[in-house]
Amino acid sequence: MKQMKLFLRRALVGAFWIGVWWAIAFFVGLPKLLPGPKETALAFARLCQTAEFWRSVGFTLLRVALGYGFAVAAGVLLAAGCHWIRGVETLLSPLRTVIRATPVSSFILLVWLWLKRAHVPVFISFLMVLPIIWTAAQEALDAVDGDLREMARMYRFSRWKKIRYLYIPSVRPAFMAACMTGLGFAWKSGIAAEVIALTPDSVGKHLSDAKNYLEYPDLFAWTLTVILLSMALEAGLKALARKRKGVDK
Repeated sequence: MKQMKLFLRRALVGAFWIGVWWAIAFFVGLPKLLPGPKETALAFARLCQTAEFWRSVGFTLLRVALGYGFAVAAGVLLAAGCHWIRGVETLLSPLRTVIRATPVSSFILLVWLWLKRAHVPVFISFLMVLPIIWTAAQEALDAVDGDLREMARMYRFSRWKKIRYLYIPSVRPAFMAACMTGLGFAWKSGIAAEVIALTPDSVGKHLSDAKNYLEYPDLFAWTLTVILLSMALEAGLKALARKRKGVDK
């Protein structure tokens, strides 16, 4: 019953904003420049019938997933290194600051000079997610209760037992929150990299082409694709987190 109410509430909110979109498009009266929901849905349905659409979606998902996965793994390793190895934090913290402070567009243009177009979105997704995971995991490790660590030492926990029963439960909430945030950054930055680098077989390139050729229904349809895929990825990660939490219990 609760889930049904939540679904209905979300459906009503979605219907409201679609209605606002339709009203604006209706009053503008230029469907070629500002497509309404109907024109966008028709363009989206037409794109879904092409093999090129699914190939581009598949490659974009693969590139973002690779960058995201590498960033999560590297972020955890860097967090552990900064927490347990003296001097690593001092040595690497400037790198994290530089990544955070530099605009993503600058990184895209720089990386474009060194990597193939197909590899740019992977690296950019990796770079944007890395400091998020790194910082969250390190702060969570640093905040582990000192009394619990002392208890683990007194009971002579092995290193694996400390990691499994002390550090992982303590770090998990912050880590999962960072993973959720990082997924959004990976997706948006990966698409932006595809747009700027004109990566072949990508959603980003189709967005750029639709804009350059003034195919605004297609531009809205590809944008809708980006939004739907982002929502699906977020829902998938949340479901995985809930499943993992249930297994741990």
